[in-house]
Amino acid sequence: MTNISTWCLLIAAVMPIVCAGIAKWGMFSKRPADGGYDNSNPRDWLARQQDWRARANAAQANCFEALPFFIGALLWAQLNGAAGQRIDLLALVFVVLRAAYVLLYVVDRPSLRSGAWGAAFAVNIALLFAAA
Repeated sequence: MTNISTWCLLIAAVMPIVCAGIAKWGMFSKRPADGGYDNSNPRDWLARQQDWRARANAAQANCFEALPFFIGALLWAQLNGAAGQRIDLLALVFVVLRAAYVLLYVVDRPSLRSGAWGAAFAVNIALLFAAA
């Protein structure tokens, strides 16, 4: 049986890939010489992007950075006997907050984005202590 936290783990793991896709959106049909996505030098291409594409790429990096703490906190809660419903709820809240974080990053709402980041970080701390 798969629980909600397992799906949340999968979503959190895929979230950086989604952010990368957002950053590259609409650029596959253009040639690299015309500013289109350059699969030969993807990091250089992404580093040259501006506005929402650059913010989507930054969100990608932050999603990768947030992932280890979430995985560790989730496993810690499970291994230490936290209630399954509590784990599922916290995992779901984390994913919702991280999705909001990505959206707020892409649409350039820095204060709200920081709030979503802080709240998601607090959820990870709650996961660590969910079995207490």
